[in-house]
Amino acid sequence: MNGLDEQQWQALQARLERARSALLSQLADDIDRSTDLRLPLPHVVEASPADNASQRALHAAVHEAATLTSQQLDIVRHALNKFGDQHYGLCERCGEVIGYSRLNARPEARLCIACQTRLEQPRR
Repeated sequence: MNGLDEQQWQALQARLERARSALLSQLADDIDRSTDLRLPLPHVVEASPADNASQRALHAAVHEAATLTSQQLDIVRHALNKFGDQHYGLCERCGEVIGYSRLNARPEARLCIACQTRLEQPRR
């Protein structure tokens, strides 16, 4: 199991499943909030420019939150798919085993610590 024992494998998969469920719930909430913000307020006949600006800013913030949640969900789904093809825990760049301590800290990690460090180093 790519350097992981059965218990570690199952625990990491369970954590990713819980993360997926939480992100799906958050995304549904974000979409509901976004829909609610588009509905006109029944007690307001005409909104002021400041109210309209506040509404636009709030809508943009909710949209940004939904976008970030969707991106996180894609990352978690990618990690979960790797369980199915037995590639979970292998670095996507060098193919080496990603250490358990790294996966325990970031179960969705795609790169081993060496490749991640090289990726983050500034080019000279």
